[in-house]
Amino acid sequence: MHLKLISLAALVAFGVSATAQDQAAPDRAAGLRTAFARAQHLKRGINASGWFAQHAGDYSAAWTDKYTDAQDIALIAKMGFDNVRLSVDATPLEGWPHGADGLNSEFLARLDKAVDTMLADGLAVTIDVHPEEPYKLRVKTTDDGVDRFTMLWRRLAAHYAGRDPERVFFEVMNEPEVSDAYRWAGIQARVAAAIREVAPRQTIIATGPNYSDIVDLLKMHPLEDGNVIYNFHFYDPHEFTHQGAGWGAAWWTYEHGIPYPATESSMAELVKQVPDLANRYQFENYWLDHWDGHRIRLLMDEGAAWGKVNGVPLICNEFGVFRDHSEPASRNAWIKDVRTALEADGIGWAMWDYRGNFGVVLKSDGQVAQPDPATAAALGLGK
Repeated sequence: MHLKLISLAALVAFGVSATAQDQAAPDRAAGLRTAFARAQHLKRGINASGWFAQHAGDYSAAWTDKYTDAQDIALIAKMGFDNVRLSVDATPLEGWPHGADGLNSEFLARLDKAVDTMLADGLAVTIDVHPEEPYKLRVKTTDDGVDRFTMLWRRLAAHYAGRDPERVFFEVMNEPEVSDAYRWAGIQARVAAAIREVAPRQTIIATGPNYSDIVDLLKMHPLEDGNVIYNFHFYDPHEFTHQGAGWGAAWWTYEHGIPYPATESSMAELVKQVPDLANRYQFENYWLDHWDGHRIRLLMDEGAAWGKVNGVPLICNEFGVFRDHSEPASRNAWIKDVRTALEADGIGWAMWDYRGNFGVVLKSDGQVAQPDPATAAALGLGK
């Protein structure tokens, strides 16, 4: 009798499990169809950085009202972009004064205005939670940090759940910098589930661990949720794209005027910009590795293949070149090669960024933005 009871329980459990799986499969398939359809709204994008994130904690109205405004948003649409990736720092979202939803009501009202202005101008919007330190470090290293981050997303997703789900996307986190891919997979799955609880219709954008490079994408396993687009970033080779940058490898600060593509004759003297011999040796690999459009296309193909194998849509929502110390012709040649490789693989993109030191426009505070026509052409805009 005892064995019969166990068998009966097992059969009942199997029946419930099978039924749940049968229901889940169509739900995932429907979600995938939605994600692929909505990815078409994310074909040619631009990052709106330094506005509600990346500004050393100063997110006052005095800053956000002047850094990027309604004129800028209208220009983005006029230039031919179809979407904006809007970076939002986590810390001001949690600050005071709190509204009924537990978020900073004053900051959120200004963010709402930006989002709604973009939607009114026909642009899709990715709300990208873009934490600065020490917030990101707590998420990377503590359970409490994950709890806090999950709660933040549950509140933020509930707030924007009423916006048009065809054109408002939720990106879990920019470049999580979690080296443990297994840990990041768990964090992302938990946050995605929290988002789905309160925003059942919105499409989520998920990313790989570390800095969201193609190699990080390749480490991922897709989420159970079908209504997800997967992103990656592309800045290779950093010796070119980050020449003169004061972050990353210290020796990048010595570089300026590095050509793309590079040849031995063009680099013979330029490698001497880097005084340390070990770093110079590393720098020489930039031209020895023969970076050109063909190599970039082959790397993009690797990302595209992952998407095809897993049957999920992709987007590359960061790529660009630091303007301050790069030659315009080389910078725009690299941008064109990346953009055309992405388009050849059917992958939507968002360049980094609108204004600032990677910008597609030149703008000083209080003045009207002036598009860089050569960079716009490299992006295939204005045809």
